[in-house]
Amino acid sequence: MARKIWRILAVLTVVLFLVACGPKAPEKPKLPEKIVVGCLEPLTGAHAVFGTEAKIGMEIAVRHINESGGIQSLGGIPLELVVEDAGETADSARLGAESIISKHRPVAILGLYISRMTIAASEVTEREKVILVADALVDSVTQIGRRYLFRPAPKASQHGATAVEFVVAAAQKAGVPMQRIAILNEDSSFGRSNAIGAVQAALDNGLTIVYQKEYPFDIADVSAIVADIKAARPDFVVHCPYFMDAILFANTFKEAQAIPKFVAGMGACGYTDPESIKALGATANYYVNTYSYNPAKNTPQNRKFVEEFKAQVGHIPTEAAGMNYYAMWVLKEALELSGQMFPDDPLNPDNLRQAFLKLDLTSGPAVETYPTDHIAFTETGDNPYARAVVLQVINGEPKVVYPFEYAEAEAVFPRPDANY
Repeated sequence: MARKIWRILAVLTVVLFLVACGPKAPEKPKLPEKIVVGCLEPLTGAHAVFGTEAKIGMEIAVRHINESGGIQSLGGIPLELVVEDAGETADSARLGAESIISKHRPVAILGLYISRMTIAASEVTEREKVILVADALVDSVTQIGRRYLFRPAPKASQHGATAVEFVVAAAQKAGVPMQRIAILNEDSSFGRSNAIGAVQAALDNGLTIVYQKEYPFDIADVSAIVADIKAARPDFVVHCPYFMDAILFANTFKEAQAIPKFVAGMGACGYTDPESIKALGATANYYVNTYSYNPAKNTPQNRKFVEEFKAQVGHIPTEAAGMNYYAMWVLKEALELSGQMFPDDPLNPDNLRQAFLKLDLTSGPAVETYPTDHIAFTETGDNPYARAVVLQVINGEPKVVYPFEYAEAEAVFPRPDANY
């Protein structure tokens, strides 16, 4: 009997030893004191005007998020913004992504603005499994299979379509026939994507395309193009310019006395950004441009953002600033959801990606500053509820005129200074 008891005790000892020495359950990853988010924007070079204001939009958003209690599902952890210059080329953007990740290992990166730079940087973020919330609009950005890339803003082809739809709707409202359209764009993938959207919208609305032209982005003389447009006699022109070419075309239309009934900008900064208005002076009046952000959206969060941005910069938020302000709030909501869905490892990039795909926002600060009232994401990273708005320069000030239900001013339509 005693021998049997000793055998049992020996077996139990071995079992207890094996249990004690066996593999332990993995410990939960320790949460950081701050969640690091990267700002990767063109802060020097040709595109610095966009990147600088985008950075300011992010900084204000981070401050507002932290003042509201940080990421509450993670115990109120605040965000910390780290900044890297993306330069002005695909190579500099790629190097910027590598640098900010190696130095800071951010949970997510916002920015890039220029599509070719975004695609280059996303090679790095994809390899390193870092979420990239992009503010570049070319359709192909979300069509190349990037799993960790999300774009809240409307894509470029939607901008092109919105410009045409606005003119058609405004013409119907004013009782002015608009049948003949000319379509212009600079020769980047961005300009091309806008033009594709405009062409499709023109066909959908039964319009006649009487002229279409793609020109070099650094063009120095547009008099021949303007002469050709005048000869084609379109009722209106839809145009995707950046900055210098918008100024060049607006001045040439005026000098050549070749202003059509209307000129609608699509995408980019075009005709309605503060710097464009400053450069053109009174010539900027009546030009419109589509925007991925609605500075006139009448919600508490948007009014707060606009007031603080204007106090800091001296003008209302530009598209770049607005896109990155609401993008930071979208990231905040994804972090909140990841904390609820994956409390053991909420900052794991695959878990955070799943949280982005589960987002279905119809209220809150992100929606209050977004052009529409719904934010969600498809598997490709686009928001199917995205929509652009239209701003028009009226008495030297950019005003939201479309969609009509969001308008802060009645559109001046057609142009009172049209020459034909």
